[in-house]
Formats: sequence, C-alpha cells, structure tokens
Amino acid sequence: MKITEQTWMEIQMLVSAVNRRTGRMIGDRGEGVISTAIAVLITAFIGAAMWVAFDRIWGNAEANIEGEVGRIGTAGG
Repeated sequence: MKITEQTWMEIQMLVSAVNRRTGRMIGDRGEGVISTAIAVLITAFIGAAMWVAFDRIWGNAEANIEGEVGRIGTAGG
C-alpha cells in the first residue's frame, strides 16, 4: 500500500471516530444548499441571456418601425 493511501485511510478512520463521538453525520451535509446555489446561478445566466436577446430584438424592431413610420406620406411610400 502506498503511503498516500495509508495516510488517507488513517485520516478517514480518525474523522469517523470523531464523528461517532460527537454524533455528527458527514457526507451529504450542505448538498441541498450547493445544488440550490448552482440552480440560481444557472437561472441568472439564462435570464441575462434572455434580456440581451430581448434588448437586441426590441432595438431592431424599434428601428424598423421608425423607418416605416418615416416612409408614411412620402412620395415613394
């Protein structure tokens, strides 16, 4: 057995012994908070992308509308 594997096993046994004495359970602690934070970040990035797309579409539509309104009543329109 390599020294790193042995050291890792000893650390895990020590942590397990301490957790049994204190009654602490480890493993999935905080998993829900982390998952929620990731979901919030993903939603924020999607929202930002949607805003950028909406802003560009609105700008293009506004320019087209102004152009068409300007053509109303002209000789070529």
